Amino acid sequence: MSMRVLAIDDDPAMTELLSLILKGRGFDVLTANTGADGVKIIHEAGPDVVILDLMMPDMDGWQVCKQIRDFSNVPIVILSALDHPGMVASALDAGADDYLIKPVPSGVLIAHLQKLTRRFVNTEKVDLPLHAAAAAS
Repeated sequence: MSMRVLAIDDDPAMTELLSLILKGRGFDVLTANTGADGVKIIHEAGPDVVILDLMMPDMDGWQVCKQIRDFSNVPIVILSALDHPGMVASALDAGADDYLIKPVPSGVLIAHLQKLTRRFVNTEKVDLPLHAAAAAS
C-alpha cells in the first residue's frame, strides 16, 4: 500500500514538482492550490501526510494548519521559503509536525515524510496496550 500525500501550495509549479518527485518514489499524490481546497481534500480523502506551504493568498498555512487540527491529527510538514526561527515556531505552534526550508533535496523530504508517518502509525497501534501495561504493573 502506498502512502497518500497531499501537497498544498498556491504555486501550481510547486505542486506539480512535488507530485512528480513523490509519484516517482511510489507515493500516491493529491494536490491543492488553495488552503480551502486542501482542507476539503483532507475531509474527503484522508491523506497519510500533508505538505503545506505557509505563504498563500486567501487562507495562509497557519490558518490551514489550525483548521486541519480542528478535525484531524494527520501529520503536517511545512515546506516554506521562510527561513526564520519565529516563523518555524509559529507554524509548529499552529499544529505543524515538521518544518522544511525550500528548496529541500527530494531525499530529505521523503525521509521526513516516512519518519512522520512511521511515528504516527506506530503511536496509533501501540497507544492503548502501553497504557494498559503501565496500569497493570
